[in-house]
Amino acid sequence: MTSAARGPDRLPGEIWVLIAGSFVIAIGFGLVAPVLPQFARGFGVGVAAASAIISAFALMRLLFAPMSGRLVQRLGERPVYLGGLLVVALSTGASALAQTYWQLLVLRSLGGIGSTMFTVSSLALVIRMSPPGARGRVSGLYSTSFLVGSLGGPLIGGLFAGFGLRAPFVLYMIALLITVAVVWYALRGSTLINPVDGGPQRTMSFAEGWSRPEYRAVLWSNFCNGAAVFGVRMALVPLLVVEVLGQEPSMAGITLTVFAAGNAVVLFTSGRLSDRFGRKPFLVLGSFICAVGTGGLALADTVPLLLITSFVAGIGSGMFSPAQQAAVADIIGPKARGGPVLAGFQMSADLGTVLGPILVGFLAQQLSYGLGLGVTGGLLALAAVFWLLVPEPMRREADSPARPAEDGSDSSGKPGSAPTPPGTEVSAPHPPCAESEGLGGRGGTR
Repeated sequence: MTSAARGPDRLPGEIWVLIAGSFVIAIGFGLVAPVLPQFARGFGVGVAAASAIISAFALMRLLFAPMSGRLVQRLGERPVYLGGLLVVALSTGASALAQTYWQLLVLRSLGGIGSTMFTVSSLALVIRMSPPGARGRVSGLYSTSFLVGSLGGPLIGGLFAGFGLRAPFVLYMIALLITVAVVWYALRGSTLINPVDGGPQRTMSFAEGWSRPEYRAVLWSNFCNGAAVFGVRMALVPLLVVEVLGQEPSMAGITLTVFAAGNAVVLFTSGRLSDRFGRKPFLVLGSFICAVGTGGLALADTVPLLLITSFVAGIGSGMFSPAQQAAVADIIGPKARGGPVLAGFQMSADLGTVLGPILVGFLAQQLSYGLGLGVTGGLLALAAVFWLLVPEPMRREADSPARPAEDGSDSSGKPGSAPTPPGTEVSAPHPPCAESEGLGGRGGTR
């Protein structure tokens, strides 16, 4: 099948395999996360020790991210992705057999290592295989699949509640092993991962990424995203609902679900539109809207206002998240390996997730929840300002003439083509079916 036959809007099949994998992984995470603290408490430990199981997973993700980036550079994306899934699958299955708290703690820590392996490598694969003109669309699809899977996991887990607290771990292991087999089979001969032109010609170091203002901006905005969306929202909003508004704990779950609904409304559309209008409009506006919604939670003194501000914050998050991931793809481009750059991107969110609840929680305890949430909104607003001051990450690839050969003919063999002006970006000849698969020049490298 030629690329023309595919149609300009059709994504490579490998992308859909990764999106489906993300969905399964998210469902499994949603299966395990709700029962994990209760499972840990079953070993006779306190609430703090049970919470440490979750912190250990996040801490290992943070600490092992640089090593994951180096593994991607050395071994390639596919082996690290499959290896990470296997580590998570086996450690999760073994968790179902844990007989002591310390066994569970070690196994979940190993799961954190595997998690960061497949997170960094899957993002690298998505960048490599996404058509340059559809990176925002792919990011939106990828994020949406994970969001829907995360919401569906607890629902599926409820169907198996009668089998005990160990059952979700076994189900997650089986799902991951099936995912490993499917991804291995689907990507084993992909020319998008191992192009016929010899593959990536260079690697991008963290220092090279740091030298670009767009990358420094994306690190800051992802730190704020981790602090506000994954950290403070999960830690403080449930406490705000119960301790300040005097509502039942179930209302906290509804509030978090409303935030997710705001995400779902705009995730895919914002990613697709960022391919057309650029990343900055969605990064700036989305960060600002999320800042308004997060800060507005500080003023919410009724349940309706709480739900409205949570929905607004979710819309803002859904606007900037796909554009943010697509911006990293633009910076690296499809013709380079950027493992350390991707590891830094992931670490920025993980660091925000760890520090955000601690620092903002301290403000809330010493002063007020309102001040803590206001500061969190201020961080997001500052991220919007950062994006206003840096260049647009997306570089549109010009339709340039084919590079002439030494005998004066162009790449198609037709004589008489004019020489390509110095500095003009041209695309390398594509193998069959590659025109829409992002094997051209590195959009995003200056």
